[in-house]
Amino acid sequence: MPLPPPPAKRAATLSPDAFDAPARATSKPARVARARFAEAAVEQPAHTAREAQDEAPVAVLRDTGAVDAPVMRETVDAPPARTRRAATADTAAPAPARKRKPAKSSGPAKLFVLDTNVLMHDPMCLFRFEEHDIYLPMIVLEELDGHKKGMSEVARNARQTSRTLDALAGAQNADIVAGLPLDATGHREAGGKLFFQTRPLDDKLPASLPQGKADNQILGVVEALRREHAPREVVLVSKDINMRVKAKALGLAADDYQNDKTLEDGEFLYSGALALPPDFWAKHGKTVESWQQGQHTFYRIAGPVVPSLHINQFVYFEAPGEPSLYARVTEIRAKTAVLKTLRDFNHLKNAVWGVTTRNREQNFAMNLLLDPEVDFVTLTGNAGTGKTLMALASGLTQVLDDRRYTEIIMTRATVSVGEDIGFLPGTEEEKMGPWMGALDDNLEVLAKTETSAGEWGRAATNELIRSRIKIKSMNFMRGRTFLNKYVIIDEAQNLTPKQMKTLITRAGPGTKIVCMGNLQQIDTPYLTEGSSGLTFAVDKFKGWPHGGHITLARGERSRLADFASEVL
Repeated sequence: MPLPPPPAKRAATLSPDAFDAPARATSKPARVARARFAEAAVEQPAHTAREAQDEAPVAVLRDTGAVDAPVMRETVDAPPARTRRAATADTAAPAPARKRKPAKSSGPAKLFVLDTNVLMHDPMCLFRFEEHDIYLPMIVLEELDGHKKGMSEVARNARQTSRTLDALAGAQNADIVAGLPLDATGHREAGGKLFFQTRPLDDKLPASLPQGKADNQILGVVEALRREHAPREVVLVSKDINMRVKAKALGLAADDYQNDKTLEDGEFLYSGALALPPDFWAKHGKTVESWQQGQHTFYRIAGPVVPSLHINQFVYFEAPGEPSLYARVTEIRAKTAVLKTLRDFNHLKNAVWGVTTRNREQNFAMNLLLDPEVDFVTLTGNAGTGKTLMALASGLTQVLDDRRYTEIIMTRATVSVGEDIGFLPGTEEEKMGPWMGALDDNLEVLAKTETSAGEWGRAATNELIRSRIKIKSMNFMRGRTFLNKYVIIDEAQNLTPKQMKTLITRAGPGTKIVCMGNLQQIDTPYLTEGSSGLTFAVDKFKGWPHGGHITLARGERSRLADFASEVL
């Protein structure tokens, strides 16, 4: 394609002064003038946009001062096509507004005094206070030193905290008196400083508080800092409830360590099931698509309920006089979602190791437990809702009948309800025997479901089952990898988020992990419903395509157990 001829007529109309004008000097003012013109064009009404567009080159040249007025008028008479298109684009499409960064709090940074139990609960708590400063009394360092020995989780956290403090103190240009920058080791989210108690403080506490107790010494430090740094806010952070009560009784600000809490209230925990509204078919029925694939029916829906759905969440529709719908969300794309109908394990023909589900939530849970595409399942519910029984029944079916997994590995947190009974004799499985009473009880129930074989057949079946179930202690899980195993973690509500992470990351290829627990039966000190490892896992795995959760609502153990769980 031949190039167009050069604009010889236009070049002839330029004066010699215009050729001698420096190009670099006119570029920046022209850009500024064009931006001003774009802003003016946005504010003008639509019928004047064309007029402003025609005057744009004039304004540019007038601001630059590179050409005299007569030459400027001659230049505008015949603008080239490229210049005209550029002016139109600037007029029609103004520059998009930049996103404003969230403004930081304008108030003064607080000074948080940490108790020892906070450091031993979360070694990374030093970097969780954003732009605020942290103060560590000397008695806190003494208590850390006293808890560093041993193999417990508390001892490991104490050693990790000591290593973190050593790294901060050993950073380049570190000045302990002026404060150690908390972002010196790469944690950019921490913008404050770390202060140590480097001198004795004049604390004035009531004489009724014993001065030799560590808690009272920390309270004295908080009182001295409050008077010294007034009006700056000094807050004591402690996991000890009595410590916080004493601080508030003395007029000191105290708060719990909140960063480890996944939820403020356990009632807001993801339940895994959603009841569709009564007008669901009226709002979504016109655009629904359905098709059959094997034994399941799929529905593609679009409507106001889609934004509230998650992958592997169960939905159900129950209304008098209308057919019920029980399905699971398998796909969410843009504003549409795909629902897949469930297999009905309430019917005897679909019994799993002789066990049939008795309510809606149990049927949801059994669909998750028997799905090979779901690698991680969490079950929560009160006592007697069938968590352990369903997990064992589905595990035995997939190990012995389907040969999907090689064996069942069962473990639990060894936290006693009452007084500890001391050391137990025997091997690892024998030591875990007293903690696995739930396993024995449920195996007894599953053994009774086999009625076709005689007594010898049941005995052989029990021996086979026992050979495929291994009981392991959590204390020896670190460093292990489970291949093609069905892992059951019972009493998971007593685990911390760190312990939960340690157990879940043991899973190798082909392994399925089932976590069960009752959040109303937490026996571990300093753990609540919001900070439990089970709550942490449910919230983090919500919406993952290979994970699922269901909260079992109704107990099926006995009428006595159901009534006791409600009124006691």
